[in-house]
Amino acid sequence: MKIVVSGAAGFIGSHMCDRLLDEGHSVTALDNFLTGSSANLAHLKSHPNFRFVEQDITKPFTVEGPVDCVLNMASPASPKDYLEHPIETLDVGSLGTRNMLELALAKNARFLVTSTSECYGDPLVHPQVETYWGNVNPVGPRSCYDESKRFAEAITMAYHRKHGVRTNIARIFNTYGPRMKLDDGRVVPAFLDQALRGESMTVFGSGSQTRSFCYVSDLVDGLFRLMLSEERYPVNLGNPREMTILEFAEHIRKMTGTASQIVFQPLPEDDPKQRKPDITKARTILGWEPRVALEDGLRETVAYFRGVHAQNA
Repeated sequence: MKIVVSGAAGFIGSHMCDRLLDEGHSVTALDNFLTGSSANLAHLKSHPNFRFVEQDITKPFTVEGPVDCVLNMASPASPKDYLEHPIETLDVGSLGTRNMLELALAKNARFLVTSTSECYGDPLVHPQVETYWGNVNPVGPRSCYDESKRFAEAITMAYHRKHGVRTNIARIFNTYGPRMKLDDGRVVPAFLDQALRGESMTVFGSGSQTRSFCYVSDLVDGLFRLMLSEERYPVNLGNPREMTILEFAEHIRKMTGTASQIVFQPLPEDDPKQRKPDITKARTILGWEPRVALEDGLRETVAYFRGVHAQNA
C-alpha cells in the first residue's frame, strides 16, 4: 500500500514508519518538526520506499499519486510540549485532522487517527473502557490536548458518517521506548534522565497515582492491526499492567543502578489519579495484546538513553 503518515518524525510516528516499510509498504512521511526530530528518521533516508516532506498539516497541502491509507499521528503529546504550544496543539487536532481527512476522502483512502487516553480525563470509571465518556476539564491547562483529541475523534466520525470514509480511532495509553525525548516531561524519560545523571527523581503528589506502560513495538503492532480492521469506533491500545508511579520509580532505580533519591513535589492540576486500559475490545477485534514485559522494554529504553547521555556528554 501507499501510506501517508503525519507526525512521522515523532516518537511513535517514526516507529510506525519502520513497521510499515518492514511490511513492504511505501511511506510518504510528513512533519514540521515542532516537536519531532529528523534524527528519528535519519536511518530511513536512503530507503527506496520512503519519502519525507516537511509539512505543517494545518496548512493546505497535496500529495501526488494514489494513496491507500492516511495515518494522522501529528500532535504535541507530552505535557511539556502541549503546554508550551497550546494553540498549535488545538490547531493540529482540528485543522490538521480535517486536512488529513480531506486527503483520505480525495484519494478514497483508509484513515486512522491516533487519539489518547487523555480523552477519559481524570476517570471516574476504572479500568477505562471505550464506552466511558470521560471526566475532562474543558478549560484547564491540559484542555488544549484533551479537547483537540476529542475534536479529532468527533470530526473523524463525522467524515465516516457523512462521506463514508473508512476510519479508525486509536486511544493510546502511556507508551515508552527508544526515541522518546529526554526533556519531554513525561514520566519515563524524566525518571531515566534524572537516574542516569544521579539526580533526585521527582515524584509528583504521593506517587500513589497509577499508570500502565506499553512498549512502543507492542503499540505499533496494535496500530497496524487497527489500520487494517473494519472497526470504526475508538479502540484502547495500551498495557493493562497497572502500577503506582512510586513503584515505577523503584523499577527505574533498579534498572539503572542509580543511587538517586526520590523527592516529592505537588501534583499538577488535573493530573489523572488512575490510568489502566480495558483492552477487551482490542483483544477481541484485533487479536492484539502487549507481549513485551516491562523489564525487557525498560532494558532497551535504558540502553537508548544511556547512548543519548553519552552523545551529550
